[in-house]
Amino acid sequence: MTIVITMPTFFCGEAEQIVRHLHSGRVDLVHIRKPGATSEETEQLIRQIPASLRPRLVLHDHFHLAQQYGLHGVHLNSRNSQPPEGWTGSVSRSCHSMEELSCWKDRCHYLSLSPIFDSISKSGYLAAFSYDDIAQAHSLGIIDHKVLALGGVTFDKIEAVHNMGFGGAMILGDAWRENL
Repeated sequence: MTIVITMPTFFCGEAEQIVRHLHSGRVDLVHIRKPGATSEETEQLIRQIPASLRPRLVLHDHFHLAQQYGLHGVHLNSRNSQPPEGWTGSVSRSCHSMEELSCWKDRCHYLSLSPIFDSISKSGYLAAFSYDDIAQAHSLGIIDHKVLALGGVTFDKIEAVHNMGFGGAMILGDAWRENL
């Protein structure tokens, strides 16, 4: 699975770029992550994306919009630690340690682990795990098909993260290079 995560702030032409990613054949889902955005701003972005593609969107905030627009899922994080009452769609979560992965794995459809490589979009955000850490976690079943690599992951590293035992990749900086 390959997921693109939006930049944290809005930019001109963003909806069109999201549509291009979803039509590219190499992106399964797009996570809308706008930590400072209002519900209205997030809804405006969703409404600019064709209804046929909305089931491939996941929200990090304003979860009520996921139900309202029939989106794929909600992504739990420090701001939103529980899915909305009655939610039946996909639930994913950000993790930053092997312990966190183990704790949340049975409660989520998929999880991200970061940072795997040095970040492209966040200056000074360096890889937190050695190759041996990842290999050991994979051998113990902590890293498996439900865990996606995040942090410094580029489209040309997708095969490498699969070879490390991850179920896929989450890409932020590389997906929006011209907007960094």
